[in-house]
Amino acid sequence: MTKLSVNINKIATIRNARGGNVPNVCQVALDCEIFGAQGITVHPRPDERHIRFADVWELRPLLKTEFNIEGNPNAEFIKLVKSVKPNQVTLVPDAHDAITSNAGWDTVKNLDFLKDIVSEFQEIGIRVSIFVDTDLKNIEFAAKTGTDRVELYTEPYATMYPKNRELAIAPFVEAAKLAKKLGMGLNAGHDLSLENLEYLHAMIPAIDEVSIGHALISEALYFGLENTIKQYRKHLE
Repeated sequence: MTKLSVNINKIATIRNARGGNVPNVCQVALDCEIFGAQGITVHPRPDERHIRFADVWELRPLLKTEFNIEGNPNAEFIKLVKSVKPNQVTLVPDAHDAITSNAGWDTVKNLDFLKDIVSEFQEIGIRVSIFVDTDLKNIEFAAKTGTDRVELYTEPYATMYPKNRELAIAPFVEAAKLAKKLGMGLNAGHDLSLENLEYLHAMIPAIDEVSIGHALISEALYFGLENTIKQYRKHLE
């Protein structure tokens, strides 16, 4: 079964817009778990414009499901992850000023760097996932890093889906086949929604986990958080 990890960054964005602690990030995370989320994802950035490092520390002892921390493995991020020890760390090559993740790793160019980071996290029992696009060479070299999983960057799929879903999914099917052949687990995330998730899952049922934030929180404004999470779970069953 493909697990649903809810990215709660947007909850923190709303909180930070007014200061204070409304909405309460930790309470929303716990509610997501109660409503059916099988994991919680956060993506702390250096400027802490949404999730703060203090949020990560506060969440860790409270969560009962899997905790996934995403981010660019700079020194500060590595220190945070090694201290908090989440179930999974997802390595994302974000620029410090990126609005959102917008590309996967060039694993050929960054092979040695990623090998060192992957090993450093695995040595203390943290599962590692590397954010990649569907370029088969990048997936091949991701396997050379020793990573446990790759996460497919699905924005291109989501963008093309309304126009031609068969064409949109094709490179992801091939990428998924190669990842599995090379012995890696498979995650997916970015711009997945109630509109496009079911087809992705039907075509690539081997996905271990999807991480969804922006669309899910936006859809929850209309459907309610509990109902939205249940709809996502239904699309994954």
